[in-house]
Amino acid sequence: MSRVHANGIEMEFDTFGKSTGRPLLLIMGLGTQMIAWSEGFCEKLANEGHFVVRFDNRDSGLSSKMEDAGMPDIMAHIRTVMEGGSIDAPYTLSDMASDAIGLMEILGHERSHVCGLSMGGMIAQTMAIEHPGRVLSLISMESSTGEAELPDPSPEAREAMFSFPPLEREANIKHRTGVFRAFSGGSDKFDEAIERELSARSYDRCFYPKGFVRQFAAILASGGRKEALKSVSVPTLVIHGGQDPLVPPEHGRATAKAIQGAELLVVKGLGHGLSYPALWDEIVRAITAHTKASVR
Repeated sequence: MSRVHANGIEMEFDTFGKSTGRPLLLIMGLGTQMIAWSEGFCEKLANEGHFVVRFDNRDSGLSSKMEDAGMPDIMAHIRTVMEGGSIDAPYTLSDMASDAIGLMEILGHERSHVCGLSMGGMIAQTMAIEHPGRVLSLISMESSTGEAELPDPSPEAREAMFSFPPLEREANIKHRTGVFRAFSGGSDKFDEAIERELSARSYDRCFYPKGFVRQFAAILASGGRKEALKSVSVPTLVIHGGQDPLVPPEHGRATAKAIQGAELLVVKGLGHGLSYPALWDEIVRAITAHTKASVR
């Protein structure tokens, strides 16, 4: 793994595949470290001719922690947004998109295919909106346009997302594994052993719950993107889980509908997250076909 200074912060990243391959930047979701892009998944992408870059977003993993920004009152922010108001947050999705652009510059990538999952998909969408000349193609996974009228998470998924993680290691690992089990929507493709291993590695690498709060504030402060997504002209693939209870499939359909010419793939048996190794080949094939067709 490597560390660089980009857009005013320190960013941790690593790569897979030959540097001459099709550049593919992977952006992970809310409160989640880059290692959630499993090595096996990244290696499959690299074997298909991609030069894969994954990195820790600000406030996660080994990248900079925005301690000086303070701690937002998330419940108050949620109420404000639900009432139609706007909020100030320590940073926005636009700032996180600029982080990713900064990393690309350090790596010498003028343009890259960009793939984001959940909040990472929102960041990827923002890159395509605000930095269209830097994006070869967009892959939005398990994500959303962020509009308030879209379906809410299931009660179980919502409760799991906002449950506070225990501080003690074993309890934390058990808790996080249970959270992503709740995010599976009961799918028999969910691999609990892989998720438990990831939970252990994540805890040992960096347990930092404050980052979740500030990142969630960034999502709230950034609002919906439906209108802005109409301007996106780069080739776009939307991948969504057919059993995703956290970001229901309607969010993926709305994303594809908002972007002219976007292709939609709803993966049967996929919940929220990537601990579904039996489905990796299907997802990798779709991404590969998309990036090959999008080279220009």
